[in-house]
Amino acid sequence: MKNPDTRVVILAAGLGTRMRSKRAKVLHRAGGMTLIEHVIAAARAVAPAESIVTVTGHQAELVEKALVNSGVRFVRQTEQKGTGHALECARSSLETSATSGDGLVMVLYGDTPLLSAATLVRLRDMQAGSHAAATLITTTLADPSGYGRVITDGDGAVSAIVEDKVCTPEQRAIRVINSGIYCFRAGPLWKHLAEIKPNNSAHEYYLTDMAAILSSHGHRVESLHIDDPAELLGINTRIELADADRILRRRKTDDLMVSGVTIERPETVSIDTQVCVGGDTIVEPFVRLLGSTAIGEDCHIGAGSILENAVLGDRVLVKPYSMIADSRVEAGAQIGPFARLRMNAEIGPDARIGNFVEVKKSRVGKSTKAQHLAYLGDAHIGDRVNIGAGTITCNYDGEKKHETSIGEGAFIGSNSTLVAPVEIGADSYVGAGSVVTDAVPGGALALGRGRQVNKEGWAAKRKKN
Repeated sequence: MKNPDTRVVILAAGLGTRMRSKRAKVLHRAGGMTLIEHVIAAARAVAPAESIVTVTGHQAELVEKALVNSGVRFVRQTEQKGTGHALECARSSLETSATSGDGLVMVLYGDTPLLSAATLVRLRDMQAGSHAAATLITTTLADPSGYGRVITDGDGAVSAIVEDKVCTPEQRAIRVINSGIYCFRAGPLWKHLAEIKPNNSAHEYYLTDMAAILSSHGHRVESLHIDDPAELLGINTRIELADADRILRRRKTDDLMVSGVTIERPETVSIDTQVCVGGDTIVEPFVRLLGSTAIGEDCHIGAGSILENAVLGDRVLVKPYSMIADSRVEAGAQIGPFARLRMNAEIGPDARIGNFVEVKKSRVGKSTKAQHLAYLGDAHIGDRVNIGAGTITCNYDGEKKHETSIGEGAFIGSNSTLVAPVEIGADSYVGAGSVVTDAVPGGALALGRGRQVNKEGWAAKRKKN
């Protein structure tokens, strides 16, 4: 069956008052992305980004700015008049195929981050393969309090959705609830949408009324029942946000372990949804892998390490309690323990960055070693260089940053201070404890320290005085 022409409308205009936040609810994060980014990612399984319309309202500018690179389109709901009104606001932004005829219109919510792409494909296919005017997602809850109950006829079709507060005692006993997620056939939807009336205590236009409206006109409304209610969880409180974050991260660790990644004590590990990890990599306890981090095969990430937007080649060893952010480490390199890479640091193949070494905005060449207590900032360091303990590049003069260049094969003695801008030539030596302010030619020895003077008997004289 050819995939039907589908447009997606994501409702994201609400206030989210129960979050007790100055930030729009859909911009809160779970699993490393905003709630609405998760929804968009799932929606991409049934429609390209340009066919997804997000209805914004509360903090519309901030929401749209956060999603500017997603490719979706936006429409404003300037007055909060309910879900039916929000869908009507989106109508003019949908292409002709989704405003008339047999195109499909799927309605989602921006605060349901656990909804899977597979479920949306099932919803689309079920609607496309039927003659129904709409299909809605339902689930069964042990305690359905607060949710609209799904009323069905003798054929199993949905005849109405009744909000909890107006249920009869018999209806309140029903445990099948409406998720609020729909897939409509465009023709009947737009023909009858205006029949929704604000006949409720909030005086809003509720999209839930469409089930009864379509049924009253002889249209069939189907339901797609989901066994796992957690997938339909809408986030309204910080407690629910934490639950969603936990579920998303458990899904991620499960997926990685199934794909061949060893995760020791996965309940302690925090991995964002977008992270990629290659096979036979080992992740020790209390590791955090964040953002767009991508790790190659046969790597080992030590306990307590934090990697954010980091790219690691194959066979990289990150020893415990290291931090790597916005940086790249090439194959076979070793980092840590207690090392820090940041701001586009690039570590070459088989290099060694040891304990309490910080590398910032620098390129470290192949097989180069900086094993202890060093700061390398705004530097270009060639292959096979040895950086002694306590070495620092003085890259800031109080106003501007300056670069240090160290040629391949150079040896930088312990406790050296390299005052940028400065160039250290290939195969040169810098004596321990030197302050280097001038260029060092290739193959030369640079000594930049005061001559030692020993004063015999000085200690005894001091004590006597």
